[in-house]
Amino acid sequence: MTAAPASIRSHEPADAQVVVRVLNGDHQAYGHLVHRYQDAIYRHARGMGLDHDTCLDLVQDSFVKAFDRLEECRDAAHYRAWLYRICRNLCLDELRNVRRLSVPMSMIDDADLIEDPGGAANDLTLTLRAALGRLPDEMRESFLLKHDAGYTYDEIAELTNASPSAVKMRVHRAREALREFLGEQGFHAGRNPM
Repeated sequence: MTAAPASIRSHEPADAQVVVRVLNGDHQAYGHLVHRYQDAIYRHARGMGLDHDTCLDLVQDSFVKAFDRLEECRDAAHYRAWLYRICRNLCLDELRNVRRLSVPMSMIDDADLIEDPGGAANDLTLTLRAALGRLPDEMRESFLLKHDAGYTYDEIAELTNASPSAVKMRVHRAREALREFLGEQGFHAGRNPM
């Protein structure tokens, strides 16, 4: 596994130390893990195509579930990967539910009058979201785990139950598809590198 994120200072306890403290009854220590990973977990959920409010709920659910089942974490040093797996599974469940419950925009009266909540975001951000949204789920997830969360190919393979070579191919294809889409939209690597 990779080293802890750069945000973890040398004076902060390692994940394994915090897990042991929590399992020994120091429940307040769990706040270290929440503070350490909440932004990354949110970005991961958001990258899977879920809206802001749903992501906030799923991040909270992920930490609660991880806390409740902390004794099931087989290797405390790999808490981060275990937490990501919990979040991933909750996101996949939510996406299955959303697909079952979603209503096509064509069924909504005056759908063209609905204000775009992302209207304040800049063009590159909107274009990148659109590009990510066009990717198949497995490619988008692998790409975000590699380039946003900083996992190695082996770690992503473990998280997604795929082979490292399949993960490398997914990340490569996602990168190429994003580069092509962004190029078509007028964003070029020289101007806006990925």
